[in-house]
Amino acid sequence: MSEQENNGMIQVEVIYALPHEQKLLKVEVPQETTLEEAIKISGILNKYPDIDLSINKVGIFSKLSKLDVVVRDKDRIEIFRPLIADPKEVRRKRAEEGKVMKKGGGDA
Repeated sequence: MSEQENNGMIQVEVIYALPHEQKLLKVEVPQETTLEEAIKISGILNKYPDIDLSINKVGIFSKLSKLDVVVRDKDRIEIFRPLIADPKEVRRKRAEEGKVMKKGGGDA
């Protein structure tokens, strides 16, 4: 058990990435803190008011997580931005354009 865990505190990182800026905050939080509480304690919601935890998905080490999950020492909490375009829709449009332009997959 680390010294911080002995005093009831753990270290986590809160990360939010924009296209031209990445913010990483190292935060000390009490043990048994939820993911949502850790995000609020970090102060990142004040720095980036566009973050809406009812809309933005969150995760720990790139794995989608719920806001009520209890964080552990050294967890990396990530706040994901909403997708601008639906990847399935983009692939479908590319496939349609390919058929019209006769790209790839021609007669065998």
